[in-house]
Amino acid sequence: NNQKKSPTTRMATAAILRESLYKAKEYIEKKQAAAGDQGKMPAFDLKWESLLPVLNNEIPLKAHAHRADDIMTAIRIAEEFKLRITLDHCTEGHLIADLLAARGYPAIVGPSFGDRSKVELRNLTFETPGILSKAGVKVAIMTDAPVIPLQYLPLCAKLAVRNGMEPEEALKAITINPAEIVGLSQRVGSLEVGKDADLVVFDQNPLAFETNIMIVFVNGQKVYRT
Repeated sequence: NNQKKSPTTRMATAAILRESLYKAKEYIEKKQAAAGDQGKMPAFDLKWESLLPVLNNEIPLKAHAHRADDIMTAIRIAEEFKLRITLDHCTEGHLIADLLAARGYPAIVGPSFGDRSKVELRNLTFETPGILSKAGVKVAIMTDAPVIPLQYLPLCAKLAVRNGMEPEEALKAITINPAEIVGLSQRVGSLEVGKDADLVVFDQNPLAFETNIMIVFVNGQKVYRT
């Protein structure tokens, strides 16, 4: 159009993403066909180069989707291009929990508290993490900082437990699950020899509302003690 604005409908947004992935895939194929022959190599294009780690499955496609239909659109695109994908927000994931579990996609749920500032959030509920987890979906909980400050992450997990999530699963949802989902579990997410020595010691269950921090270690060094 004359204003040179990108389309904003859901169908058009999905079409733009699909078109970009197709063009990046074509760019990869041309580079591979050139087999190192500089005369046959396509012109360097930073736009398509930036998508190579996604198409090569080195990093996941981060799909920010609230509504169930948007979540399914992201999944269809990921399956079309055989991509790793994370479903970020996944606000209506509880409406299609069995489908997500059957397909094996992880969900990064949140932020779960705050106002329903847009129509996509009309089904926002603290029950989503628990419903997804019980269906067999690997769940991580996020605050979408700075939307909700990062220090409220444990509170989000506590509220998920209060609304039906198993305590152990809630603890995983803020530790090992997100580490595995983003590909950092070799360094963080659990207490194992060889991983980063970033530890927090509580005086009781970390998900209890009255719990207190006793000791904090960063890189193996004690940085805080009550």
